[in-house]
Amino acid sequence: MYISHIALDDFRSYHHQVIECDPGVNVFIGANGQGKTNIVEALVYISTLSSHRFSKGSALIRQGGNAGVIRVRCVDKERTFTLDLEIFSGQANRARHNSTVLSPMNIIGEVPTVIFSPEDIDLIRGERKKRRKFLDTLLIQLRPSMARVFQEYNKILHQRAAALKNASTVQYAGVPYDENSLNIWDAQLAQQAAKIISERSKLIHKMRPWLEHYYMILAGEDKKARIDYSVSTDTGAFKLPSIEKIEASDELRAAIDEHENELFDVAVLETNIRQMLKEIRPKEVERGVNLRGPHRDDLVFSLGTMPVYGYASHGESWSFALALRLASLEILREENGSDPILILDDVFAELDAYRRACLTDIIARNEQVFITAAVGDDLPDSLDGKKFSVTLGNVSLISPDDK
Repeated sequence: MYISHIALDDFRSYHHQVIECDPGVNVFIGANGQGKTNIVEALVYISTLSSHRFSKGSALIRQGGNAGVIRVRCVDKERTFTLDLEIFSGQANRARHNSTVLSPMNIIGEVPTVIFSPEDIDLIRGERKKRRKFLDTLLIQLRPSMARVFQEYNKILHQRAAALKNASTVQYAGVPYDENSLNIWDAQLAQQAAKIISERSKLIHKMRPWLEHYYMILAGEDKKARIDYSVSTDTGAFKLPSIEKIEASDELRAAIDEHENELFDVAVLETNIRQMLKEIRPKEVERGVNLRGPHRDDLVFSLGTMPVYGYASHGESWSFALALRLASLEILREENGSDPILILDDVFAELDAYRRACLTDIIARNEQVFITAAVGDDLPDSLDGKKFSVTLGNVSLISPDDK
């Protein structure tokens, strides 16, 4: 698959801009603040309904504009189609597939994308919510129906939190709280949580060999890169060992592999989650908050027998983060039968010569790649493709004689 045209209206810094793209490499060159990242951000947003930079859709609308519009024309083998997404502040967004009006959720994954950006170092060093967002964004592209599961889970989580807060207030007053009401919320939460943990765990299982493969290429070393799922629990409901802040020994990995199948089975998970919620209810009622669930789970990264966090060098951390994105690319390719759009946002300046060369070789095998760079000198000499200059929100083609 490739994108032949991008049109932006009142999106970020663009009032109106149409860009004609080619298969292969498309490069946007411009100083910081000129709008080059806004272009690739639009591609990510129409693919996932999520930005790698901002959480609020209202931030995507140009100042003074009523709505931001992203429109892309795509070519997928013999099929050509157009996607439109209108982004509003304070009201529901609208989407179209060709001329058919759809819920925005129904266009998720139509244009699969994988983006690697400088912010990805936070996957290694940042908060666990960034790692969950990375995994869940990929999961929703693969299984668009999961977007509604996450939506329902968050709704139940919010309502259950209100019930726990009320129970805490009642208990503090010396009056028995309503156990049956919390039992109902536990059952509903466990049902949706089991689906999320199961799909996350299956995805991690698929990612492992690709992560190991690409890390060895990018790092040029034989340390085994690995990703595991860490359930947020301090109860006996899950047999999965806790793998936060402990060395990734062979014995530990064997124990994780032995019990990982429990995380694939939704029925087993639902039973375990309900048991976990029962065991921690006194703590949750005392504090009046949700203490456990997939909204608090984490991904654990390791190299050899050591965790990446706190032990990996700067170069190893970058290699691991990029390997995660390239593993995502391979999984999307396997599922869809065609190449996703690969986006590299200002990353060549962060990589040394060896990793630049490795990434250039990988780029050559993808049907379409979008790259942003502050200056042309940040790009490898061997990288060829269509180049654009971005200045003050205006995009112009750089002729071959000017490259």
